[in-house]
Amino acid sequence: MRKRYRKVVVGGTFDRLHLGHKALLRKAFEVGEYVYIGLTSDEMIRDKPYAEKILPYELRLKDLLKFFEVNGYSNYRIIKIRTAIGFADKMKSLEAIVVSEETYKGALIVNRARKEKGLKPLEIVTIGLVRSSLGPKISSSLIRAGLIDPLGNPRKIGSP
Repeated sequence: MRKRYRKVVVGGTFDRLHLGHKALLRKAFEVGEYVYIGLTSDEMIRDKPYAEKILPYELRLKDLLKFFEVNGYSNYRIIKIRTAIGFADKMKSLEAIVVSEETYKGALIVNRARKEKGLKPLEIVTIGLVRSSLGPKISSSLIRAGLIDPLGNPRKIGSP
């Protein structure tokens, strides 16, 4: 089956790879022949909630590589990013950006930056949020806070 786009981009911290991350990445591979993944640098995450608990870049990279291997994904490139826009305003050949409802505004910022540089805006492919048993979404912040596990289930008191 032919993919909708030749080259798509997706970005994030991808800390403690959870069901929401996996849904986002699967959608990127579903719609794109080749997927560029912008992975946030350690410097970029200092202001995130529970930043001190975010896994280092190398471990987050390793988790992504393991996920891609297990799922048989091969047409991708992971690029370390140091800003929210990363490389998305420099690559003319990109056609689409894959985001969640929560990160949709980031896609608009990327498109504004592309427009300023004379590049065509990216098509925006949006996925819904993956719910957790504690609320509207699974998030790395809730996992880092020890409230849920990567599947969105509540953590038992005293469990790691």
